[in-house]
Formats: sequence, structure tokens, C-alpha cells
Amino acid sequence: MIEHLPVLLVVLPIIGASVPLVASLYTDRSGWSIAVVTMLGHAALAGLLAERVWTDGVVSYAVGGFALPYGIELVVDGLSLAVVLLISAISLGVLAYARHAGPHENTFYSQLLLLVTGLTGMTVTGDVFNLYVFLEITGLAAYGLVASGREASAAVAALKYLIVGTVGASLYLLGVGYALAATGTLNMADMSGKLAAVGYDSTLVLTAFGLMVGGLSVKVALFPLHTWQPDAYANSPDSVSAFISALVSTVSAYALARLLFSVFTVDFLTAVPAARWALIVVASVSIVAGSALAVSQASVQRMLAYSSVSQFGLVIAGFAVATPIAVVGATVHLVGHAVMKGGLFAATGIIERETGATTIGGYAGMGGRTPLAASAFTVLALGMVGVPPAIGFVGKWYILVGAVEAELWPVVAVLLASTLLTLAYFARLGERLYFAEPTIREEGSIADGGEESDGLPASSEPRFDGGDGDDGEEAVSTGMLAVVVVAAVLAVALTAAVPALEQLLTETLPPLIQ
Repeated sequence: MIEHLPVLLVVLPIIGASVPLVASLYTDRSGWSIAVVTMLGHAALAGLLAERVWTDGVVSYAVGGFALPYGIELVVDGLSLAVVLLISAISLGVLAYARHAGPHENTFYSQLLLLVTGLTGMTVTGDVFNLYVFLEITGLAAYGLVASGREASAAVAALKYLIVGTVGASLYLLGVGYALAATGTLNMADMSGKLAAVGYDSTLVLTAFGLMVGGLSVKVALFPLHTWQPDAYANSPDSVSAFISALVSTVSAYALARLLFSVFTVDFLTAVPAARWALIVVASVSIVAGSALAVSQASVQRMLAYSSVSQFGLVIAGFAVATPIAVVGATVHLVGHAVMKGGLFAATGIIERETGATTIGGYAGMGGRTPLAASAFTVLALGMVGVPPAIGFVGKWYILVGAVEAELWPVVAVLLASTLLTLAYFARLGERLYFAEPTIREEGSIADGGEESDGLPASSEPRFDGGDGDDGEEAVSTGMLAVVVVAAVLAVALTAAVPALEQLLTETLPPLIQ
């Protein structure tokens, strides 16, 4: 079984996704248990795969035994392994949160496991067309999860996500067509060598790069291709917001990095400096614009969504710098951001359920009313700013050092400016959370009307996404609180794992980044 680990990681959640649908013939409340068992199996497989990669290095698997490069190849190295482990951990955390928060229907858990399938497939595939297939699976599942909210705004957000996401996937597929025309292959490793033979200045190669990177940039939500993200994050059920904010754009950013290093390679970025600078400019604009938009928001969840636009710009900038230390920093920040942002969205869901607060104005004085969730939120926010010893500091520091080594001073300036902007919007929220008078009475009604943003009131009655509707049921469970506390702990504790991750990346990625 050991040699089949890469394909089992993809097959298991596919099978798991079908079981709740069959179980719906008998009960509509078995999905959670099935999803937990499936993800525990997924985590076990990921752990076994981690041991093998640590011991033997890069793992390659030919699906169906078909000879490469004609068959589909699955590849797991240090970079993809980090993302696979992240998918397992975040999924289990979200399931623990959703046990009480909901949604509880079997269809929700089928879609969640289908999304895990797509994300895992995107992470381990070594084939550019296969990446498109899993990109579409990921998109379709994510659209459905966003639409699972009970309000009409969730359906509108899902439709917007569907339209923009389809454009991004279509651009990527068109780019794959140009790359296939230039090289005659779809295998990433084989395509990499043939692109060099064709010539990096070839019109076909340059067009393929622009379309494929442009399509994935939509999925990552880089500015100005981010328009789907704020609505999708803000209008989804709590569990969905935490899940997609932690993983969907994260895995898309990984896919973009895989494209850069496994297909086009650092040699392409060196031979075509305009391509590297285009990536750096887009990433830098995304960093600044995302931070500026986050500062201007009154809705906490929209602020966090725009924060993601900025943070993913930082990750892509690190990958575009393309020095070993910058790539390690970008990977560390990619993983750290997933944990911190998922925890932040989970914490906002808890605060809203307990107090009805949804905006910065509504958060006034909530630190004393929801001490555990507010404390976890604060730790995670400090991690996002980059306060040591949080994982956010380590990732930013490595990217900064890489940019200095490469003498890319605009990236250095933008990174420092973004840290100040991140501090600005989180400090504003922290001040309201702990040092302002409450604007919401204990029972959750609005005391002074608060602020408004995009037509949304500053606060509202506590929201129950997908609950059972039992009036005697507590709005927040111990499991939900445990998830945000664990996320806050991990935001600091993961710093200790950075040396091991750096060693793994150094041992498995040198042919790609040196």
C-alpha cells in the first residue's frame, strides 16, 4: 500500500464524498461522522507519506502504471507535502467547528469532501491538464459551499464566484493549450525541458505563461482579480468561511508556485525578466491595495477578506523573488496564513453568535464579553501583523532577506509598508475590542446604530448558520472555542517547525530553485 499513498490521498475523499449521499436515503445527519472518519484516514495517509518523503526524498507515482510522460504523474516533494498536511489539519479543525456550528446536512459534508479531493489533487499532480481538472472540482465544490448559507446574499456571492472563477479556469486551460502546442506534452517535468528547447522567448511559451499565471491569479484573488473573494468570505456560513479562507486560495497559490518552479523554472524568470517583474508588480500592487482596502472596511469579515488579498500578494512576491530563502519564506507564510486566517474567521463566527457583532463598530467592548474568542483573535491578529515569535514574522522575515539578497528593493519597501498597514487595521480593531464602550447591549440588540459598510448595519442579532433551530441550544460549543484556541497556539508553535520545513525544502527543491 505504501507505494500507492499519493493516489490514495485523492481517492479516499472521493469515496468519502459519495457515502453521505447514499446515507441520505436513511438519515440526513450522518455526514459529519463520515467526513471525520474520511479525514482521519486522509491525515493518516498524509503522515505516512511525510515519513516516506523525509526518508527517501521526492515521491513519484504513475497513475495506472502508464509510462511517463504519457500517463498522469503524481509528485510529492517538500513543498507539496507541506500543503497536503495543511489540508488534512485544517479540514479536521473545520469539522470540529462544524459539529455544532453546522451546516449539518449530508450534502454539505459531501461537498466539503469533494473540495478536499480537488485541493489534494491540485497539490500532488504532476500534470498541467490534470491540475485543471482538479481546479474545476475545487471550484465547483467551493461554489456550492458558499451557496449553502441561508441568506440570499450567499447565493449571489456564489454566483459571482462562479462567474469569475470560470473565467480564471478558462484562461488557465487556454494557456495549457498553448503550452501543449509548443511542447507536445502535458507532464510538468517533461514540459519544463521542452519549453527550454523551444525557447523561452517563443510567442507560444510567453502566451502560455501569461494565460496560465493569469488564470491562477484569479483563483488566488490577487488585485484586481479579487472581486469574488470579499463577498464569498463574508456571506458564507461560519464553517465555510473558515475553510475556504484557509485553503482555497492557499492551494491556488501553491499551484502557481508549482507552475513557476516545475514547469517554467527559475531559468525562464531569468531569461525573461519582464515576466518576473510583471509578477512582482502585480503582487506588490495586491499587497498595498489589499491592505488599503482592508483599512477602509467597517465589516470585520470583509476586512479579513481584503487582508487575504494583501497576504497572498506577499506570498506570490516571495515566490517571484525565487531565491531559496525567499521560497522558504513564501512557503512558511503560505502555511502560517492558512492557519491564522482560518482561525480569525472562526473567531469572528463565535463573536457574532455570542454578541451579534459583525463590524468594527459593533466589536466595541466585546473583549470582556467574549474573552476566550477575543484573546485568540488578538493572538492571531498579532501573528498576521508579524509580531515575533509568531509564524507570520518568520515568513515575512525570510521573504525580506531573500528580497535584500536579490537586491529587489521595491519588494523590500512594499513588504515593510504592508506590515505597517496590517498593523493599522488590526490595531484599530484591537482598540475597539478592548478599550471602547460597548455599542451592543447584552441581549445582542443595537444600542447606537454603529457604523455601516456596503449597506450593512454595524451589528445584528446573533446568527445561527445551519443550526438545528433549538432555542435552548447554546450558540457556541466548547469544540468551536477549542478550534480557535488551537489555531492561536499553532500561530506561535509552528515557528518551531520552520527549521524542519526549511531542511525538507532544501533537500527536495534545489533542482527547481537554484
